[in-house]
Amino acid sequence: MYAFAFACTPAVHADELDGSPTLRKIRDTGTIVIGVREAAVPFSYRADGEHATGYSYEIAQQIVDAVRETLNLPGLRVRELSVSPQNRITLVQNGTVDLECSTATHTRERENDVAFSNSIFEFGVRMLVKRGSPVKDFGDLSGRTVVTTSGTTDERLLRRWNLERAMNMRIIVARSHADSFEAVRSGRAAAFVMDEPLLHAALATGYVVGDAPGQPVAQSARAVDDARAFAIVGTPAANEVYGCMFRRGDAAFKRLADRTIANLQRSGEAVALYHRWFESPIPPAGVNLDYPLSPSMKALFANPNDRPLD
Repeated sequence: MYAFAFACTPAVHADELDGSPTLRKIRDTGTIVIGVREAAVPFSYRADGEHATGYSYEIAQQIVDAVRETLNLPGLRVRELSVSPQNRITLVQNGTVDLECSTATHTRERENDVAFSNSIFEFGVRMLVKRGSPVKDFGDLSGRTVVTTSGTTDERLLRRWNLERAMNMRIIVARSHADSFEAVRSGRAAAFVMDEPLLHAALATGYVVGDAPGQPVAQSARAVDDARAFAIVGTPAANEVYGCMFRRGDAAFKRLADRTIANLQRSGEAVALYHRWFESPIPPAGVNLDYPLSPSMKALFANPNDRPLD
């Protein structure tokens, strides 16, 4: 795990702490529960079978450090709980998970269920196809079989298009990104529609993961061939942002998370973090995603905010 220089976070006032269900629970139990993903490379994933790692995971650790400093709990315990796109919002809602930082897209609809921090990543929605496919842009999906991963905003996007644009797509909903990729590889789907950075991760690494919680990701031996056999195409269908999730109605915890993320972004530490996970070799196999920092990400780092883009 990498360490950042941490700017001390001013302690919350007693009345503010009492009004924060998240901070109060953490103080009373001496434990913070963070949601982690099994294979959301390079954001949050298990590379060694025990602890998670990744871009979003490191941001979560910085927020944990801020909680530790704020509550004056040097012995704060951190429990990592595996979550999925299908259950992560429910686990945050019901208080099982205190903080989830991975690849949760911040939308206005989701604000009815959970709260979001300042954005940690901005991206476009594109698609992965076999090289040489007649599918070049999203209009080419009409009448074809398309796959995406269950519980994602991309699934809702495709279903809305089918209804509003009469595209007559057959939509396959896979359990995981690896399963979605396999649907294209096997020819069962013409395209895998997903967040662009996750497509780059799938294409560059060929990571797969087993069903058992805590089982580490492993690199597919087909990764090099995949890079030649597949392509990421399409004008971005939508621009979206990821944020960290926590309980609604917890202003004190949101201020703490927002301040931590803004400090990282304005100080230049977020740029170094990005370089480490998207432009350098990453564990476990030392593959480089070679995904340069975009102008929209540079703008986000210069002006931290929590605005959804839908």
